[in-house]
Amino acid sequence: MRHLLSWSVLAAALALPAACVTINVYFPEAAAQKAAEQFVDKVIGPAAEQAQPPAQPPGEPSPGRSPGAMLLDLVVPSAYAQSADITIQTPQIQAIQARMRQRFSSVLAKYCASGAVGFTRDGLVAVRDAASVPLAERAALNAAVADENRDRQAVYREIALANGHAEWEAQIRDTFARQWIQQARPGWYYQDSSGVWKQK
Repeated sequence: MRHLLSWSVLAAALALPAACVTINVYFPEAAAQKAAEQFVDKVIGPAAEQAQPPAQPPGEPSPGRSPGAMLLDLVVPSAYAQSADITIQTPQIQAIQARMRQRFSSVLAKYCASGAVGFTRDGLVAVRDAASVPLAERAALNAAVADENRDRQAVYREIALANGHAEWEAQIRDTFARQWIQQARPGWYYQDSSGVWKQK
């Protein structure tokens, strides 16, 4: 009986550090949102003042975090010891951003304003109304949209890699998707969560 108790204590002692290691990495949503806002600002220009969502009251559960995870945060405060910052200042990311800014100012801004192009719910752009684009301009617009979507997919991947977490790519894409739509100008089109086009 004594040996069984000793083994149980030893197993529990060994499991605790392992549990700490597995919960130490979390996706810093607030930092990602701030990074996305800065990135989008540089591509399409600063957005007009918009209402900010209300701050989360203290003690309210964070979206996407289970009660078990929050309990572990109380027991193991080091779960928040990871960097709460998102790096977007690498040469690769800045090169992609520069291409996107140039493409947006020279081609896409005009078509967003006319409603021909809109922001999709998955962080990309799409031709929404090809009929509103003169036939002579359609091939160039389609090429610009394809190039933009290639760069957007690349930048979401690069941001995840630059921060040492390739598994964050989908969460980064979701964060950016919301930010593109939030910073869209009045009159521009975007897709809601069900994929329906709406005008701001």
